Amino acid sequence: MTLSGKRVLLIIGGGIAAYKCLDLIRRLRERGAAVRCVMTKGAQEFITPLSVGALSADHVFTDLFDRQDEHDVGHIRLSREADLVVVAPATADLMGKMANGLADDLASTTLMATDKPVLVAPAMNPRMWAHAATRRNHETLKREGIHFVGPGKGEMAESGEAGDGRMAEPLEIVAAVETLLDGKPKPLAGKKVVVTSGPTHEPIDPVRYIANRSSGKQGHAIAEALARLGADVRLIAGPVAIADPAGVTVMRVETARQMKDAVLASLPADAGVFVAAVADWRTEGEAGQKMKKQEGKGPPALQMVENPDILATVGHHENRPALVIGFAAETGDLVENARSKLARKGADLIVANDVSHDSGVNASGVMGGDRNLVRIVSVGGVEEWPEMSKDDVARKLADLIAERLGRG
Repeated sequence: MTLSGKRVLLIIGGGIAAYKCLDLIRRLRERGAAVRCVMTKGAQEFITPLSVGALSADHVFTDLFDRQDEHDVGHIRLSREADLVVVAPATADLMGKMANGLADDLASTTLMATDKPVLVAPAMNPRMWAHAATRRNHETLKREGIHFVGPGKGEMAESGEAGDGRMAEPLEIVAAVETLLDGKPKPLAGKKVVVTSGPTHEPIDPVRYIANRSSGKQGHAIAEALARLGADVRLIAGPVAIADPAGVTVMRVETARQMKDAVLASLPADAGVFVAAVADWRTEGEAGQKMKKQEGKGPPALQMVENPDILATVGHHENRPALVIGFAAETGDLVENARSKLARKGADLIVANDVSHDSGVNASGVMGGDRNLVRIVSVGGVEEWPEMSKDDVARKLADLIAERLGRG
């Protein structure tokens, strides 16, 4: 979407991730948004008002008691003239001030005075993000209607530590801004949806594992499409190499058992969309050390056991969502297998796709590719959708979910 005519007030906090705001400003402006910036004292230790002003093509505000800026109560004017306030990076200090009503500088005073939507992109050390005070402030702000994007998981620039706390990338923040400013009604506002995505990895030994081919592209796209319609989305993701979708709470898992536990912990919910390609089997016991080849001997025998069936568990659960949607990746007898799965697993809809190499969707196959050809199977019949991008499948499925939940 274009942001033409939209005004964004960007409050830049004092963290190393402040450097990403230079790209964020550029990305917002190339979509037509006017960007005005407030910098905290800490932010100016990492990037300069000169560089921020050059990219935003506007005056940069830094001081609550600036005689020129405050002659007309500038912090009130700043807070009201924008269509949206973005706080990035939002440090633990800034979040604490917001949650507890503190206002001792231009940034926090402006946030106290605004009557516009606020989008927060946290960035801090993983231990700071996990601290009880930060978690409490995060929950307080969410209850008060503050919107969040991120943080993501990754290596911290300042410490080399890895974990949750990395600021969302500029394009993720832009996507969240677009969602908040698109002006369309949010048919899934107030609805909670659980989505699974990606593969699971079932360890054989410390080096090897059993998995299905899955990039997570379809599941992640569905999670983002649901968030754009206003849903509170809990994405439970297996090991993938793609970015977290904007506006979504992400829980990362490795195995099928971990995924099942995370799904059940996320209930109750209004809908569940089970896209993940969960491995059907695992070895009965994981070897403690790498299993070595032995000359003259064949491969070791692996004793296999069945993994939990997450879709069936939820489909028959006492906290079953009102709408349960499963995915069926098949290489033959597509509709028949999907119908069987629908009845057996207690689902309302099965999204069936042919993942065989000769399905004709794309050269790399559905699993890993960017396009998909699906059929929607329900007790009422089969609806065939035309081949389209995975993003378009996600948007169309999100609209269908909104329609179904709207009908009750």
